[in-house]
Amino acid sequence: MSVNIKPLADRVLVEAAAAEEKTASGIFIPDTAKEKPQKGTVVAVGGGKKDEPMTVKVGDTVLYGKYSGTELTVDGSEYLMMRESDIFAII
Repeated sequence: MSVNIKPLADRVLVEAAAAEEKTASGIFIPDTAKEKPQKGTVVAVGGGKKDEPMTVKVGDTVLYGKYSGTELTVDGSEYLMMRESDIFAII
């Protein structure tokens, strides 16, 4: 997947994972009750700061904070632009 966005400095472009459609026991979750996903795939990364190289790379699956990032829509797809420091872990 190629995106025509190049994040600057320590910013990362993440495509959020789809929200859960049903619970483990099989109960379907309505759209109004779905929680915002906190997991996604890195689509693009910036060049990093002078003293801090980037840790994440394109294709990494990451965990981030519930309210992290700024939502963007590009070519009909939704993404989150966030700082690398908003990412908790690579899984």
